[in-house]
Amino acid sequence: MKVLITGICGFVGGAIALELKRRVEGIDIFGVDNLSRPGSEGNRALLKNHGIRFIHADVRNPSDLENLPAADWVIEAAANASILAGVNATTNSRQLMEHNLFSTINTLEYCKRHRAGMILLSTSRVYSLAVLSELPVEVKNDAFAPRFAAMLPPGLSPAGVSEDFSTRPPVSLYGSAKLASEVVALDYGAAFHFPVLVNRCGVLAGAGQFGKPDQGIFSFWLHSWKAKRPLKYIGFGGSGYQLRDCLHPQDLCALLMMQMQAPVKAGRVLNVSGGVESGISLANLSKWCEHRFGPHLVGADPEIRQYDVPWLVLDSSRAQKEWNWRPAVKLDGILEEIAGHADKNPHWLQLTSAA
Repeated sequence: MKVLITGICGFVGGAIALELKRRVEGIDIFGVDNLSRPGSEGNRALLKNHGIRFIHADVRNPSDLENLPAADWVIEAAANASILAGVNATTNSRQLMEHNLFSTINTLEYCKRHRAGMILLSTSRVYSLAVLSELPVEVKNDAFAPRFAAMLPPGLSPAGVSEDFSTRPPVSLYGSAKLASEVVALDYGAAFHFPVLVNRCGVLAGAGQFGKPDQGIFSFWLHSWKAKRPLKYIGFGGSGYQLRDCLHPQDLCALLMMQMQAPVKAGRVLNVSGGVESGISLANLSKWCEHRFGPHLVGADPEIRQYDVPWLVLDSSRAQKEWNWRPAVKLDGILEEIAGHADKNPHWLQLTSAA
């Protein structure tokens, strides 16, 4: 089996490539990346050492894909993964759409040309910002939690947000680009008869992730704590009660392997996440860091940042039912893996978050 991974030098693309190479005998993996993210160049040598071919290309440029070898499957991992992309000072809205929507169309044209299947890695942030922001929440153990005794929107249960939860705008420019990519990808597959699957991922986290406050939050928090760099709770009263779940790329890879082996289940949209068991607030993440690294002062900025929500946990029951898939790497294992990486790489944030 030949697999093309876009964004292969990013954290997710690179981790998937290495895990597939380790698990699948005889697999041929090659990937493309434009190396625009600080730190991504460092992954290039690691991939090469494991027999994974790298091709310097930008999926935003159709001509860059014209001479790529044929693949059986494409894993679409190339994206600007920041929730603030398109509205902050580092990217503009057109650049965001080029990264997260137009590039998907170019990759779909590659799939059409080579009759390759596509697995699109989407995001939990396709779910309605308005509905998530209006959820009635209470504080339990220094973390926000929905008041499940109250009237709640369809698609929400104690297991989290399901695929039936509202996706009505606004969702953020980042979320809308990914949601549009989902629709376009599924219609390409239906029109041109190649398999397409969409995985809406929770927060992916693990050792080697590039850390920034608006993406890679677990890596950013642990590395910053270890290095005694400034940290602050943003929004929601500066409490740090906002909560997200997380998922290790190894667990995502386990599902990808099954999906590529059973394309008859194509056309489905799945939540893929660690779920309630992997959810943690920033306040509780700080407690974990204090126990692991020692004390550190965290500041507070009570003003809510654009697109932030108090609570977001994905319900992956559909993936569990249809694929018998469950995440194996627990929250503490993910955090300890990142902490070990921080111990060994004290200058990681400088390497990967340069302007």
